[in-house]
Amino acid sequence: MARPFLILQIRPEDATSDSEYAAILKFGGLEADETRRIRIERDGIPALDLDDYAAIIVGGSPFDISTPMADKSPIQRRIETDFQALFDRVVPSDFPFLGACSGNGLLGHYLGAPITRRFGEPVGGATVQLTDAGHDDPLLADFPAEIRVLLGHKEACDVVPEGATLLIAGDACPVQMFRVGNNVYATQFHPEGDPEGFTVRINIYKSFGYFPEEEAESLIETISREETPWSQAILRRFVERYRD
Repeated sequence: MARPFLILQIRPEDATSDSEYAAILKFGGLEADETRRIRIERDGIPALDLDDYAAIIVGGSPFDISTPMADKSPIQRRIETDFQALFDRVVPSDFPFLGACSGNGLLGHYLGAPITRRFGEPVGGATVQLTDAGHDDPLLADFPAEIRVLLGHKEACDVVPEGATLLIAGDACPVQMFRVGNNVYATQFHPEGDPEGFTVRINIYKSFGYFPEEEAESLIETISREETPWSQAILRRFVERYRD
C-alpha cells in the first residue's frame, strides 16, 4: 500500500485550516485518502515514524517566529520545539519535505537564518525570479525566468540559510524558495494559494496586522484577478516526485 503524504497544519481557525487543506489536495493532485492530516496547533507534533510517509507538507499560520519568546503562547512554543526535533531527523536524512510560509520560517530558523520583519511583504501577488540553481531543480525545470505567486507575511529569512541553495528570489524579499540537500524544500510564498483560499484568509486575518483592516475588500478584489499556475505547479511536482 502506498504511503500517505503527511500534512502538518498550524492554522487555529477551522475555516482557514480546512481551506488550506482543500487547496493542498487540489493543487497537489492528491486524494484525501492519500494523506494523513494533523492539525498541530492543538497538541503539537505527535510521535512519528518517517518511514510511514512518502513526504511531509507544512502550511502557513498566523504565528510569528520573530515574536519575543515571552509573548508566545504555550502551544506556539511547543510547535517550535517540536519542529526543531522533527528537523533533526528530516534534514540529516534528506527526507522529502515542503514547507510554505510558516514552514519556510521554521526551517530557516532551524538552519540558523535570522527571521525578522525586514523583508515582510503585503498580502497579494508578486513576481519572483528563478535563480540558475532554480532552473536546474527538478521541481522547477522548464519554468519561465519569472513567475507570479501569492503571498503575505510579516517576517522572512534575512539571508539564505547556511548550507541551503536559493532557487527563487524576489525584489522585496530575497529568499523566496530554497532547498536543503536534494529533497527538503521551503517557499516563502504559497504554492497552494489561489483567490478563493486567500479570500478566506483575508476575511479571517484582517485584524492580525498583515494589512489595514479597511483594505480587506479591495485586497479581495485585487486577489480575484491573480493567476499563479507556475506556483501551483511546484506543489503538484513535489507530490508527483515523491508519491510512492
